[in-house]
Amino acid sequence: MLHTASNRFNAQDLWQKDHDHFLHPFTHFDSFRKEGSLVIVEGDGCFLRDVNGKRYFDGIGGMWCVNVGYGRREIAETMAEQAMQLCYSNVFVDVTNPPATELAAKLASLAPGSLNHVVYANSGSCAVDTAIRLAHFCQSRRGQPSRRYIISRKNSYHGSTYLGMTVGRREGDQSEHFKYVPDLVHHLSAPYPYRRPEGMTLEEFSDFLVEEFRQKIEELGAENIAAFIAEPAQASGGVTIPPPNYLPRMRELCTKNGILFIADEVVVAFGRLGHMFASQDVFGIEPDIIICAKGLTSGYIPFSAVIYSDAVHELISAPDPDVWFTHGYTYAGHPVASAVALKNIEIIEREDLCGNAARVGDYLEERLKGLSDLPIVGDVRGKRLMMCVEYVKDKTTREKLPDDVHISKRISNLCEANGLMVRPIGHLDVLSPPLTITKGDVDFVVDTLGAAIRQVTDELVREGAI
Repeated sequence: MLHTASNRFNAQDLWQKDHDHFLHPFTHFDSFRKEGSLVIVEGDGCFLRDVNGKRYFDGIGGMWCVNVGYGRREIAETMAEQAMQLCYSNVFVDVTNPPATELAAKLASLAPGSLNHVVYANSGSCAVDTAIRLAHFCQSRRGQPSRRYIISRKNSYHGSTYLGMTVGRREGDQSEHFKYVPDLVHHLSAPYPYRRPEGMTLEEFSDFLVEEFRQKIEELGAENIAAFIAEPAQASGGVTIPPPNYLPRMRELCTKNGILFIADEVVVAFGRLGHMFASQDVFGIEPDIIICAKGLTSGYIPFSAVIYSDAVHELISAPDPDVWFTHGYTYAGHPVASAVALKNIEIIEREDLCGNAARVGDYLEERLKGLSDLPIVGDVRGKRLMMCVEYVKDKTTREKLPDDVHISKRISNLCEANGLMVRPIGHLDVLSPPLTITKGDVDFVVDTLGAAIRQVTDELVREGAI
């Protein structure tokens, strides 16, 4: 059970300070000005408590990240012990520390195939930058410096750095008030089966996507393309599971044309789909580079890693006295973060949380599918502990509800009032709970979400919106 530390805080004082001084990621200024923030003060297992003492089941898992759940004392103790022993260590050039070294070896043992080398970063966004810089560096060391272009996909999210936002292309992310890296990234269609062209089978949709990539390679010239970057299952871009055989065929095209395949597993790695890594075990591919963050430390401390293959390492490390890998971060290989990651992975393995994610995740899929009959539910999709519900005005035409209905937020607000947190994204409500979730928790989540959808549907009918 959660403790009662929330009474130590002055709710109104915290709300006001946050309102006056804290610019949050992805702030919508007009609504924030009126409503401010929900102040969370405690977490335990799958549950959170706000500053007023209200308890919530965290169906979002933080931000796709609290894989082992909140309040793990052994992680906190590991953090403290490592901070007392060695709170920081520079790892530039030729200095290391035990936790960073042990973690690199552990990640190499878990990653598929020949992905045996690790570069550390501070966040998923920074890891995306690192992976792309590594791809450019590798292609240049191969003797092909003209390979500059990055191929990405629409509906993708690859972080919030200057480069990450250029690479991603989720609806609404690229604000006209920001600038982006010009003439670097080319975007293909999203592997979004629910919104595939009318009359196209899943197999035909897969053919269409692969052919589009082939044509893009022909248009740009393979000799000018450094890498293709893809989330094996797109997360914030709609929780889309790609059509059959799509990723293996995209991988085959990359290999044939000397294009590096970067798998962005920031969300799916460390158990969310029932495996430590999803690229090979779930989707049947071995990338050249894997990006991971979030579940690497279960959100207990910021950290990320880029894991890459022996073949890439042989190219970048070929003898040349004038070559330096001039990239890295002050906090790369941070000893406290590395120690936390090792303990987090130990917990996942010891408690078979990948197995629990598979078993309970399959049950979550089954129960959520039961919402498909509701009038505004167009699609229920995802895999295991990465799921979403998409709302529509018309189930036959898949027409969306008007934006000003704020359908996902309206439903998530009602869920929140009833003790459940889900994440509203556009016309979707997303679920990514901790891997410790039980079948009883699933029943609460689905029943609460279903009741909220029914209530909001009734309200929309009365309002004449549907």
